[in-house]
Amino acid sequence: MQEIYEFLKKSGTYYLATIDGNKPRVRPFGTALIFENKLYFQTVKVKNVSRQIAANPNVEICAMADDKWIRIEAVAVEDDRREPREAMLDAYPTLKAMYKADDGNTQVFYLKNATATISSFTGPPKTITF
Repeated sequence: MQEIYEFLKKSGTYYLATIDGNKPRVRPFGTALIFENKLYFQTVKVKNVSRQIAANPNVEICAMADDKWIRIEAVAVEDDRREPREAMLDAYPTLKAMYKADDGNTQVFYLKNATATISSFTGPPKTITF
């Protein structure tokens, strides 16, 4: 999981895909955090992505870094405890200007049953499950 986290941090921006009814939706994200041995991302409840994950928690993440790309298939699980929300905001202090751990809007998810595949044009793919 550490390798996946480092890849996402290095990429800076990754793309999270959800399902909206029967249509895919993809948007850029930048938050990633390992907390209690789980890989988390952050959003807010007022966004469509939150409603889409609630309706269908199957997500996919894609990112590129150093001529490699990663695809992560997983189930997004909301963690409604204050501690992971606070840890995420501490890891991304610029978010504190917009969100608070107890604002009723900030939301964190961890990836469950995840399979990550790191690929390149120069070597075989590497698969990591967590």
